[in-house]
Amino acid sequence: MARTRLGRTQDPTLLVLTSLTGGPKHGYALMRDIEDLAGLTLGPGTLYGVLARLEEEGLVEPLPTDDRRQPYRITGLGATVLRERLQTLTRVAEVGLARLGTRPQWT
Repeated sequence: MARTRLGRTQDPTLLVLTSLTGGPKHGYALMRDIEDLAGLTLGPGTLYGVLARLEEEGLVEPLPTDDRRQPYRITGLGATVLRERLQTLTRVAEVGLARLGTRPQWT
């Protein structure tokens, strides 16, 4: 894949929500999963800023913990919002690929 400024358009919010669909995770596990998923490294400041906003909006929630690592999980509302956003992105990708004369690999 060509690396340009377009390669940096991944939305950290979308990446965190997508990661949490695989199950509850604490910060370090989220960073590792996102790196595996998208090839993008989120710094702690970005990650915890996103988690704070998502929690405030009711899209994720913290789980009880017995150590210093705080796990989070996606809420029902978070899953709904993520699904809607992914469906929109899928439509945009399909149109863009069709206009480029490229057929999406997932259809």
